Amino acid sequence: MTLMTDFTFEVNHFFIRSTRAVAAEFHEEGYQTLQKYSNNPKIYCFDDLGVEQNMKYYGNECNTIAEILLNRYELMIRQGYVTHATTNLSASDLESIYGNRLRSRMREMFNLISFPNDSPDKRK
Repeated sequence: MTLMTDFTFEVNHFFIRSTRAVAAEFHEEGYQTLQKYSNNPKIYCFDDLGVEQNMKYYGNECNTIAEILLNRYELMIRQGYVTHATTNLSASDLESIYGNRLRSRMREMFNLISFPNDSPDKRK
């Protein structure tokens, strides 16, 4: 996805954020983190979807990325917000982490680009 930024117009540039970093940010800053990524018209790419932990903020546990993606889905429908994500997990793995409801919305939000298991690492 980093390479893709070189091929997009300035208006379509996106910010890449690790899901682990976003979850850690929720742990430190709380629910304003959800607002920061949910209601912001910026284009985000959430990297490594599914590896983050549920985090607690003053005892309240939250699946941060699931909440952000559900909010961004609603805004995609109403206002055309764009969201990207990367993952090494399969669709069934994502469903076990986020549930069927979010998996269904991911089908609508994302276009799938898949690489075979034996393809060389693109980060070299």
